[in-house]
Amino acid sequence: MTDTPNSTKLEIIVPAFRMHSQSFTNALDGISEEIALQRIDQRTNHVVWMAGNLVNCRYWLAELLGLEDKDPNGELFREGRALDQSLNYPSLEVLKKNHALISPKVYHKLLQVTDEHLDAPCHFGMGIPFVKENVLNMIGMCIGREDYLLGQIGLMRKLLGLNGMSYDLDESLNY
Repeated sequence: MTDTPNSTKLEIIVPAFRMHSQSFTNALDGISEEIALQRIDQRTNHVVWMAGNLVNCRYWLAELLGLEDKDPNGELFREGRALDQSLNYPSLEVLKKNHALISPKVYHKLLQVTDEHLDAPCHFGMGIPFVKENVLNMIGMCIGREDYLLGQIGLMRKLLGLNGMSYDLDESLNY
């Protein structure tokens, strides 16, 4: 069962956020640390980079919602920073723990946030004339980024010889 957000503007965001939490777990299921660092023809990002960017999105949402938590790996992933093979990325296990730490906090803030906060200006510098630069639209962009990253991980599963991602639900995951 989904909790009801304070703002009706988030009625579509809250279920998407919860589904992404489920999908993050399912997408990474069965991926070893070794496989998570493999690239296809040295042209793709690796799964660790993808998962790290998704976790960074969660911390980005936390900041938008007024939480003080900072991504411990933010310098590696901020603003969708490109994969750099010379850098030492965290393990998949560390990223899973970071995701499990920040996600419930963000979820509860999504339920509590007010329309006034969602309407607050939030400059994101993309200069798109039809996108109002406010907190609500930035949250929407974060959710879109998570969709993209989950799709990339799902495709990488297949390219790495793994089964496709499961859509099984873990009913104990309440964020």
